[in-house]
Amino acid sequence: MTRPAAALREAVQINCHIADARHAQDLSLCTFLLQMREFHRWERGLPLNAPLVRSEIGAWIARREALWADLEAREFAALPLGDGRAPGEPFGVEAVNALLAPQGLVYGAGWESARRPAFFLAELIELRPIAAEGLVVQVCGREWARGLFAPPAALAGDTVVLRRESMARWLWEKFEVFGLKRADGPFKAVARAYDLESDFLAGLPRMLDEQAETLILHEIGEHRAGRRLGPAWGEIRLALDDRRSELLLRAVRDQIADLGTTLPALIERGDAVSLHFWFAGYDGLRKQLFPGLAEAYRAWCEGDGAAALQQACAAGACHFEDLAAQVLELHLVHGSAASRPIAALLASPQAVCGP
Repeated sequence: MTRPAAALREAVQINCHIADARHAQDLSLCTFLLQMREFHRWERGLPLNAPLVRSEIGAWIARREALWADLEAREFAALPLGDGRAPGEPFGVEAVNALLAPQGLVYGAGWESARRPAFFLAELIELRPIAAEGLVVQVCGREWARGLFAPPAALAGDTVVLRRESMARWLWEKFEVFGLKRADGPFKAVARAYDLESDFLAGLPRMLDEQAETLILHEIGEHRAGRRLGPAWGEIRLALDDRRSELLLRAVRDQIADLGTTLPALIERGDAVSLHFWFAGYDGLRKQLFPGLAEAYRAWCEGDGAAALQQACAAGACHFEDLAAQVLELHLVHGSAASRPIAALLASPQAVCGP
């Protein structure tokens, strides 16, 4: 495993801190605390299941918030690439990776949401083409620098970035939350399939391998949705002036990706565990926009042979593609003044896919 030069690692980590300083407040308190606990484990090199001392976490958060206060106004740092080369631009991902890939390293600098950058520096495990989609899957291993926002998978242009270490930590967070009540539901089915309650770490490698494919399917769906929606969709996200509307717009695209690609593929494969896994994350605004999908999942669990799920996917895909078309039409008609009517549409009852 290639260890990155200290100067490069430090520069990327500084950029991670600057991004966190500007955007950590976007999170709810519960999400913030969960992510900070896991970030603390990563920074200290602790095992996923290492017990944490509340007083230590509290002191660490206080120090981190003081660091953020010092860094918030700073510009993102250029990246020292060594050998007398000119420093790399913080968002010059292609140019930086052209130099790092032969060293077995990968750099990421994208936008986790319309306004929130996410940087990382990691081991490059594999580049895997998906020829039929014109995509490449970039599989990342050990992370040498990262921020609080560490999405396990993301679409960056024509590259699906899969961050296995971040995915492992994300799965551990889900298991910790599940462990508070051990409630019946989709995650309990996932825990049973991988025997997580007996030994989470023993079941983790197989879960990573299998459910990484579910995440990749979603990103393929995102890529297909992006081609249909066009560049105007990104312009709309940037123009929206309230966080909830931005999240609703993101949820609409997620619905198009999953109802059109992810779920139909899992149903066709008969992949029961991955269907449970997908529904374990079906919550929040996505569930509010399409509550009937959870009912179809229950019918599948009760043995209907996925008939209700197939029907729900077809109906939901049509509904959300039509809703997206309405959003794009409002953008076309109202231009820079479209934010308010789009927000009103997304918050209206007609945005919800009903029976």
